[in-house]
Amino acid sequence: MISFTEAQLLAWLTPVLWPFLRALALFSALPLLGARNVPARVRVALAALVALCAQPVLPPMPQVALDSPLAFMLVVQQVLIGVTIGFAVRVVFAAVEYAGELIGLQMGLNFAMFFDPVTNNQATTTARLFNTTVSWLFIVANGHLLVMMALVDSFNAFPVGPEPFAFLRQTMPHQWGAEVFGTGLWIALPLVALMVFVNIALGVISRVAPQLSLFSVGFPITIGLGLVGLIFTLPALQTPFMMAMERLLSSLR
Repeated sequence: MISFTEAQLLAWLTPVLWPFLRALALFSALPLLGARNVPARVRVALAALVALCAQPVLPPMPQVALDSPLAFMLVVQQVLIGVTIGFAVRVVFAAVEYAGELIGLQMGLNFAMFFDPVTNNQATTTARLFNTTVSWLFIVANGHLLVMMALVDSFNAFPVGPEPFAFLRQTMPHQWGAEVFGTGLWIALPLVALMVFVNIALGVISRVAPQLSLFSVGFPITIGLGLVGLIFTLPALQTPFMMAMERLLSSLR
């Protein structure tokens, strides 16, 4: 009869359990995998796969009895760190969507809003366009691999320990809100400057030729030039997106 001791079970289980919990919390908070249309079993399977594949490069995990208060604190720590890594990626996505909101406001497209079932809020057409584009960039530009590297490196920077809130004092994720406005303005600045120039030109034209109706002439000009500006600026979206993501994830390594 084959029998196992509790020490042997803990030695086999703990090296996989703590990375699994941290990866599962990350996938639950990640923008793409954390969507409601992604089944929970997919996230669980991916978390288990990442936990198994990362075993050769992970530091030794502490063996703690699963029915002890310390085990509960370790579970809280893994969940908090995983959610924080996912929150860092969501901040970058929110910054890009904020840039789309600013551009849509300058183009006069804020009236064209529709309900987004993914986020349960109203979104403009340009914000939805930027969100979809950056979702493709996240996969094409290997952003998911960058997140996996940050997850593996987080076990060296923030090892499994009894203090679940120690990493919050080092990373300070509550200060990342400024990244939304800073990166969003940086991305939207070229098109905002173009729209300001177009509005100044239309204002000068209205003073020179008052008989022209700006409501019938200025609106299609503003939208047309804004769409042309989007065509030229969208290919350059990858650079600020990846730079912002690397800057936030570097604080978790």
